[in-house]
Amino acid sequence: MSRLCLLRHAKAGWALPGVRDFDRPLDESGMADAEAMGDAMRARNYVPDVTLCSNAKRARQTLEGLAGRTDTGRVLFFDTLYSEDAAGYLEIIRRNGGTGSLLVIGHNPMTEDLAMAVSGDGDETARGMLNHGFPTSGLAVVRFPGSLGEAGQGNGYLEAFLTPADL
Repeated sequence: MSRLCLLRHAKAGWALPGVRDFDRPLDESGMADAEAMGDAMRARNYVPDVTLCSNAKRARQTLEGLAGRTDTGRVLFFDTLYSEDAAGYLEIIRRNGGTGSLLVIGHNPMTEDLAMAVSGDGDETARGMLNHGFPTSGLAVVRFPGSLGEAGQGNGYLEAFLTPADL
């Protein structure tokens, strides 16, 4: 069995003139939400063996907020988690996952699209919440029967969906 945790980066401020979208930092509430999600992940034992993180500033800062509250395992950074679509995310996960637990800190709509695509079944409450959108600092936890190298459309079970409002 393996577990995939898909985390949308925390809330970022608006881009200032001359600042690329890639370089937008978290705002104050975003940092607080990232820390709260780290506490929630630790309390629920959603502790990854490996974390794949977008290189965008707001994703890296989300990782920093989590890492102050829970273990994030071995961390790998990918520029492509900023630009790829859900299928690209899945390919990155297949190449870097295994058995165990993997956390991906990325962006929308990719995190939401991927969570919906791989969750063929799941907890009714979690599925209902996911159908209402994937807010910043939202976390989808999807279980797979085998290795993440075999993760695919519809073969995961949505175990939980957490948002800052639920913590």
